[in-house]
Amino acid sequence: MKKLIALFAVSAVASTSAIAGVALSGSASVSYDDNGSGASATTYDADLSIVGTNGGTSLTVGVDVDGASFATTGVDLASKIGPVTIAADMFDEVSIVTSAAQTSTGESKVETTDSSVTVSIDAPIGDATVALDDSGDVTISGTWSGVTVSQTMGDTDSTSGSASIAGMDVSITNEDGATDWSVGTTVSGIALTLNSDNDMTATFGLSGNTMVVSHVGAVAAAAATAKVWEVAAVDAYTTVAITRDLTSGASLSATYKSSDDSLTLKAAVTF
Repeated sequence: MKKLIALFAVSAVASTSAIAGVALSGSASVSYDDNGSGASATTYDADLSIVGTNGGTSLTVGVDVDGASFATTGVDLASKIGPVTIAADMFDEVSIVTSAAQTSTGESKVETTDSSVTVSIDAPIGDATVALDDSGDVTISGTWSGVTVSQTMGDTDSTSGSASIAGMDVSITNEDGATDWSVGTTVSGIALTLNSDNDMTATFGLSGNTMVVSHVGAVAAAAATAKVWEVAAVDAYTTVAITRDLTSGASLSATYKSSDDSLTLKAAVTF
């Protein structure tokens, strides 16, 4: 009997030690959309994130649990050895979309591999960090005088920069000659953002009791290419979302969308 008790004690200690390095978080929501003049619909979403840590190494696994079975949404491994950081995206998403299943415009026609491994070296090269991924792209990034700059050289050349200047948060990205930018600031307690797609948001209120007004810019039509489906023209529209945190720990939101005159009610919880 003493041996049996000792065995259970060792088992309990081992289990506690294993769980100590694991963190579980997640979110769940249910939404009712009246869809304007169309048929109403109720949708559900539940996701879990599991993070296991051992010393300087961590594994993060994301799963979608509201379907008929668990569906993986991400698997990321990160480890640090001195000045070297290794990051592995181990989940290869299905990127190809058939025309019949297309849910938004410009989606991929061809399957691509998006799993990857990146090795970064935090070396004293003028306060810069050098990273190399398994596709051969080299990225050099760093922050100087409050301005963060990143330059990627390889199959796709990309340069990005961000800074906080006179109360404004500015970010700019240039990829193969195409430039995207965004600006964010706060005026009289109202948080404002504007980007190069003519999207604008204004957030009123305090955390736990907010109203967000968003204007989404129009999308121009574009023909299909060998890699992506066609892009249909979409008129500009506005949304208004009011969110209130409840004492139960959940949050309740109501969102109006002008493009189809719809109202969506959503209850959600995050843990």
